[in-house]
Amino acid sequence: MADKTSFTKDEWALLLRSPMNAGMAISAAEPSGLWGLLKESFAEGSELAHAAADPNANALVKAVVSDFTTSEGRSVARDGLKAEFANSKPAEIKTKAIDSLRQVAVVLAAKAPGDAAAFKGWLREISQKTAEAASEGGGLFGGGVQVSDAEKATLGEISGALGI
Repeated sequence: MADKTSFTKDEWALLLRSPMNAGMAISAAEPSGLWGLLKESFAEGSELAHAAADPNANALVKAVVSDFTTSEGRSVARDGLKAEFANSKPAEIKTKAIDSLRQVAVVLAAKAPGDAAAFKGWLREISQKTAEAASEGGGLFGGGVQVSDAEKATLGEISGALGI
């Protein structure tokens, strides 16, 4: 099982950013206003909390979540996201986030092949929950879930980037 010591500093920072990139790609695909963005952010956070509490969660997923709960881990992720998305427009954010997820897949294949499927599946789940969160009449706070065509297409792009 891979853990933080299995990766370089830059690779680990990439993994720390990956849950946010999984959600940001969806958010950028179809901006949904302040309320939608809040619901999408809540969905991402809920998936992190779920992974932290799940005794059956993949060890690498748990290691990333555990590091993200530290001030240092959040700083690494935040600073990396700031650098990655500085001066970007929404369409560029989506593209950059998906490219980052593609890099995650490459790193996982090279350094953690035994954890790759579970980790990539977790990132895909974060994307799905984010898409469902701000959907018209649904998501976290009621009604049926309706994911937009733009979000569906982005979910497909994310799956392709992750190789799942």
